[in-house]
Amino acid sequence: MLVKRGERMSFSFNGETRDYLKVLRGRKRPAWASVTRGLLIVPGKPGGYLQNTAIQPRTIDVPVMIEGENIANLQKIKEDLASWLVTEEPKELIFEDEPDRVYFAIVDETFDPDELVRVGQGTIKFICPDPYKYGLEKEAIFPSDVVSLNYEGTAPGEPVFELEVLQPVTFAMIQNQNDEYMLIGKPVNVEEQIPIEREQRIFWSEANDLTGWATGNGIDGAVAGSIQTDGYRFYPASYGTGTGWHGPAIKTSLPEVLEHFRVDALVDFFNSGSSVGRVEIYLLDDAGAVIGKIALKDITAHYAETYGEARVGDSNINYHLIDQTGDTPSAWNNFYGMLRIGRYDGQWFAYIAKIDPKTGVHTARMYRSWKDTAGQFTKNLAQVMIHFGQMGTYTPATVKLHDIKVFKWNPITQADIPYIAYEGDKITFDHKDKNILINGETRLDLKDFGARFFKLKPGENILTVYPEQAFNVTCRYRKRFK
Repeated sequence: MLVKRGERMSFSFNGETRDYLKVLRGRKRPAWASVTRGLLIVPGKPGGYLQNTAIQPRTIDVPVMIEGENIANLQKIKEDLASWLVTEEPKELIFEDEPDRVYFAIVDETFDPDELVRVGQGTIKFICPDPYKYGLEKEAIFPSDVVSLNYEGTAPGEPVFELEVLQPVTFAMIQNQNDEYMLIGKPVNVEEQIPIEREQRIFWSEANDLTGWATGNGIDGAVAGSIQTDGYRFYPASYGTGTGWHGPAIKTSLPEVLEHFRVDALVDFFNSGSSVGRVEIYLLDDAGAVIGKIALKDITAHYAETYGEARVGDSNINYHLIDQTGDTPSAWNNFYGMLRIGRYDGQWFAYIAKIDPKTGVHTARMYRSWKDTAGQFTKNLAQVMIHFGQMGTYTPATVKLHDIKVFKWNPITQADIPYIAYEGDKITFDHKDKNILINGETRLDLKDFGARFFKLKPGENILTVYPEQAFNVTCRYRKRFK
């Protein structure tokens, strides 16, 4: 966008602009952030030794004019200005005369304009804790396993690599020409090792069909009402009636009985101040006895507060892995995400996490584990049961189940190398936020000790992906400028 001489500019902040605000002459937008050099001065030697360099936060002073209908309206504009610009963390700042550059800024100090009738003039001071400025996000699709990426920034860039898995893999690796690499998992030594499917999916219901499901029993409450499917999700068609916890339950048998297992359920739990309800996944043995469960519930009338519950055992003899809200009382409110419970070699574990529907990233995560050293809870898993619950006549929460999967955990030896991802999975190497994700779930535990979240260097970057022909790779990044 070309700005003509004499034309007043504006800017966007956090994706918003204001018609009442114009930028005046005299703005201070430095060519680079302040650089401070640490020097060691040696007596008798000319000059000094450069010991270190510190790049200071970038400051941007923007003189502005705000214009209202009258002096009273001008005060309301100042309130709106504060609502817009005063944030808890840096947001995108873009100027009209530099539309392809982004600053991550936060306002500093105050704005006290000189006012005359319906016009106010003053200076807004922005500070950028991240001293660099950025280009707009770019995306590069790798046409092969070895690519040359020309990075045009003047400061090293922080890429995000997304790997769509095309076949089962025991490792995933991206390396540059400087022998810097990111690696998860382990390659297979074909002379001494064999790849193994440690987690073998034996059951998957996509909640599109009730065939094979029967009315359940043995819930913590009374079974009533019915469950239907809309072709994509199970939901309670009715809850029936009851004075305590009541609602429909359905169960199904698994193809085999499991000692080592993991159960994943993808659920909705949307609650409000007026609603009370629960969604529960029960684990049953071959006789239909409860051996564990994982649930979300809101038991607080007139206040939205979601509790997670992960329990080993039945309602009489048990151990709770989780029995609390998330990090805050509202952390799991209006929940779309994962409920997980399992056991491997006597170690019980539970995991609850929201899933961002746009990015697939897991948030509001909680993981707990417990070793059953006394061997008290050893019954095998033979069935799973789904229950949607209402308390008395309280308005129920909106609950649904998107899918439920059961995995068999196969024991491994030192000679076995487990697969870490399968066809259709998505691996993310986030070098910006220094995170590793598989299907949105953080898996930093798989990171190789020598692996690094390397940066894109100005100029040519030769990037090689391993194993060959195992991934469709996309790289997202912003050019970064000093």
